Amino acid sequence: MAITAAMVKDLRDTTGAGMMDAKKALTETDGDMEAAVDWLRTKGLAKAAKKSGRTAAEGLVAVAVKGGRGVAVEVNSETDFVGKNADFQKMVGSIANAALGAGDLDALKATEVNGKAVETIVTDAIAVIGENMALRRMAAVEGDSVVAYVHNAATDGMGKIGVLVALKGSDNGIGKQIAMHVAAANPASLSEKDLDPSVVEREKSVLTEQARESGKPEAVIEKMIEGRMKKFMAEVTLLGQQFVINPDVTVAEAAKEAGVEVVGFVRMEVGEGIEKKVEDFAAEVAKAARG
Repeated sequence: MAITAAMVKDLRDTTGAGMMDAKKALTETDGDMEAAVDWLRTKGLAKAAKKSGRTAAEGLVAVAVKGGRGVAVEVNSETDFVGKNADFQKMVGSIANAALGAGDLDALKATEVNGKAVETIVTDAIAVIGENMALRRMAAVEGDSVVAYVHNAATDGMGKIGVLVALKGSDNGIGKQIAMHVAAANPASLSEKDLDPSVVEREKSVLTEQARESGKPEAVIEKMIEGRMKKFMAEVTLLGQQFVINPDVTVAEAAKEAGVEVVGFVRMEVGEGIEKKVEDFAAEVAKAARG
């Protein structure tokens, strides 16, 4: 496969690697971007695989809680201006409240609010506001108590990042602290057993190759891998992470001290996982001038 300059730039932007290293990684992996990132990590040449989580769409995330159930919804728009529009905010809030009684995204779209299906409400809003919109996703958690937190709130209950934390036991203030931790630390899963097996295998594969690059005996390599995987699990699982409020304890330990158990969480960020095309501004103006 021909390795283009655009591919090299993309890999450099993703990993922070040098141009020649990025080109070699793509050559070695026949242009497979994900494999190239792993190749660079194995060689210790990648700073961070950061592109996949880059926010590239606009809109709002809204959260709502009723009893032991909490929901989060994301409604996307083309520009950030729409997220500041009072009518758009009112619509997103009504969708979040409707989600409290819906089982999944399809059910939410069919749920009626003031006699009109949510999907139709969004379609009508597109015609009124004049910008494309989409009800992208919904997530829910349940527990004895559920706490919601919004980071960078645009208005009450909605903003750029919405978090829900479900607890077993009665919340005494620890719930909001853990929700703030989730917003900041962005854990991949609640615990090790909830982590995607493919993520675990991929990380183990990279760490194994890194360890073998050291040239140490196999017995030593096994210990190295075991230790590094333990550190990885502590970094990416909520219960294993050091609590941002008190780094001397893990989140699980902090919850236990407060007399509760964390049984679930949701962290939803506007536009995460969506790539938005970015054009050169001069080219964009020239295109508009040409009609």
